[in-house]
Amino acid sequence: MKKAASYAGNKDLLLRRLSRVEGQARGIARMIEDDRYCVDVLQQIASMQSAADAVAMILLEDHVKGCVADGLRSGKEEPVDEMVGVIRKYLKR
Repeated sequence: MKKAASYAGNKDLLLRRLSRVEGQARGIARMIEDDRYCVDVLQQIASMQSAADAVAMILLEDHVKGCVADGLRSGKEEPVDEMVGVIRKYLKR
């Protein structure tokens, strides 16, 4: 498994945001358990997806500024190919 330090400066921020996403998921589960209105549940799911997307964007930015930039400086193209692959997978959802 590769390790990266590119997001080290944002690690606490990322973990806080992910804790919120986790809380949102638990809240959505409670809404379903309580038979809440479909549209209300869907709105909360959209909110959770937006929060997860925000985490992904922070990670992507850190990856480009750190790992990809370092790779390019050292003459490697692998980080760029890897990043393009990740973006393709992410956009397919």
